Amino acid sequence: MGLFELFKKKTQDAPRPLFYDIVCPFCFSKFSPEAVVFRAAHHREDDEDYALGEDEQLNKYRERFGLDTVYDLEAIIHPRQVPEEHHIYSDHVLIGLNDRYGIVTRRRLCPHCHNELPVTAGKVPSNIISIIGASQVGKSVYMTSLIHTLQNTTADHFEAACMPLNAEISRKFRSMYEEPLFERGDLLASTQKERMQEPFIFQFVFKDESKPPLTLVFFDVAGEGMVDQDYLGLQGQHIKNSSGILFMVDPLQIRSIRERIRINLGTEPGEWVSQYDEPRDVVLTMFGDFIAYEDKGKTDIPTAVVLTKSDMLRALSDEDGEYIKSNSNVFNNVVHRKTFNITEFENIDGEIRRFIEKVDRPFKGTMDVYFKNTAYFAVSALGSNPIDQKLQGVVSPIRVDEPFIWLLYQLKYIEGREAN
Repeated sequence: MGLFELFKKKTQDAPRPLFYDIVCPFCFSKFSPEAVVFRAAHHREDDEDYALGEDEQLNKYRERFGLDTVYDLEAIIHPRQVPEEHHIYSDHVLIGLNDRYGIVTRRRLCPHCHNELPVTAGKVPSNIISIIGASQVGKSVYMTSLIHTLQNTTADHFEAACMPLNAEISRKFRSMYEEPLFERGDLLASTQKERMQEPFIFQFVFKDESKPPLTLVFFDVAGEGMVDQDYLGLQGQHIKNSSGILFMVDPLQIRSIRERIRINLGTEPGEWVSQYDEPRDVVLTMFGDFIAYEDKGKTDIPTAVVLTKSDMLRALSDEDGEYIKSNSNVFNNVVHRKTFNITEFENIDGEIRRFIEKVDRPFKGTMDVYFKNTAYFAVSALGSNPIDQKLQGVVSPIRVDEPFIWLLYQLKYIEGREAN
């Protein structure tokens, strides 16, 4: 029996807690299942406690993201307003109330933002993976390519399904992201700073019911918000309560190679003088506040450093491999099935670590200081470099799901295997 099997057996024997703290996938607040509130399943004109009205907390949340105010909602019921014998539990978790009129509601809400919680909240760990990064690194394009790949191929390889949390998110993702990119070949416009998008929330659900769903949250704050103190309160909750992080880095953020890529790709200088934040500055701003309060000033949240637009690295590649070899693993897609291919991972992780250390040693040093558990990846969400905001062929993602699969492995959802 190998070391991995021994560790796995020990993990399986650990006692399961009666319930788990909930992390709201909308506002990222963390709370006990007993703290939830409920939306009444009916309304009455003769009882002001059950009359239709405005939900101030929900509308405050919606206003933050530029969403319309909602009026005439059913009332909020606090569990303390209902006798204990009328509380409904499942697996030691409060999931419903039988109100004073004998009508049952199971619509559990976050006590902070009053959005409806997933049905599994409290029964399983709230494992949330966050996609973050600075301005213009391609977060929106990567998220679109990743979710498309997870839904159409990756989930099937791991006996799972990737689904939006609700029908509204499904509609928005399809119309605003997936159809423009995959059906029309249009690049997605950068998120404007004054226009924050409501989080896009997907669940990676395994057919094996003993495995809890994994929640993937894409929080489309404009990239420049990542180094703006006004955004940090909102973003800090998001990062702090995540179980895993996908941290996007664009090669064009790296000053030492930006000009060489530009020259080799034959582009005009003006296209590259945009608001690129140095990777280290993004780390210091985004993570400095909450990491300072972690044990020994480091976070143990597994963090995948994802070098985006890897197709651009062909402009740096040569046989000598001063930066990247022309036959590099970076340019070859890899498919992980049933298990995480550790050999393939170690090859790409080692290559990108060496590359980052060579071209941006301060960033690599900052990551080493702040993070206990990191891995390095290179992905191309499109497979080729677009011209004039238009793709030149079909979207052919390269290695986009590999960082996500590494996080599945880190969070003990899947096993890892060395290649034969």
